[in-house]
Amino acid sequence: MAKRSFLIPGVDKRLLIKDSIKAMPDLARRRFITGGASLGALTLLTGCDVIDSSSAEEMLKSVSKFNDAVQAFIFNPHALAPTFPESAITKPFPFNAYYDLDDAPEVDGKDWKLEVRGLVDNKKSWTLDELYQLPQVTQITRHICVEGWSAIGSWTGTPLRDFLKLIGADTRAKYVWFQCADKDGYNSPLDMRSALHPQTQMTFKYANDILPRAYGFPMKIRVPTKLGFKNPKYVVSMEVTNDYKGGYWEDQGYNSFSGS
Repeated sequence: MAKRSFLIPGVDKRLLIKDSIKAMPDLARRRFITGGASLGALTLLTGCDVIDSSSAEEMLKSVSKFNDAVQAFIFNPHALAPTFPESAITKPFPFNAYYDLDDAPEVDGKDWKLEVRGLVDNKKSWTLDELYQLPQVTQITRHICVEGWSAIGSWTGTPLRDFLKLIGADTRAKYVWFQCADKDGYNSPLDMRSALHPQTQMTFKYANDILPRAYGFPMKIRVPTKLGFKNPKYVVSMEVTNDYKGGYWEDQGYNSFSGS
């Protein structure tokens, strides 16, 4: 995925902003309009008219951030993402990253440990064998990519909320932040309500086999209520924190909440 631009070449910038407001969820749009955040109000908000690319980009970012905040506000932490029968699984499940599979991290599971930091009682590092001993569940859920495609896969692992409870995490904190083994230091924040969702999972297996390198060995975070880029792979550490630390794609303009 390339760095995101909110602008579409050749499209009238004013119409693009109006269309982006129309594309909001109904509740977001009602709140947006009720709050007086029309195109004119956005012009006042950003202090510039939509006459060039930079000002239009800033307006679209304002719309995007507002939409993101409303998604977080209306998120139901008890509503489950759809699950599917084994017959619906996509074969083969696609590899997806901003690099080719040949460039994916090669992690030595024998030496790997999950580092735990931040607002937790127990900061011990966990070996893969120790994590494999935790109770695990299987879910068959849909992965939805921001690029427009989706695929259904079978994922097995430990509910993240159970692990957070085990390590004495402060679940009043705002985020669980993940760091990955990718060469560019992929990282991503997950809001705490999503982290505690019953389907959010520390994934160790795909289709009942040890998680392949293509899908994030030794551990990925599976969040079926989020877009695909919010499902970090090759995880090496997690931190419970109140600080927003940004993320690889979030720092390039992608929304942090990004519900699917």
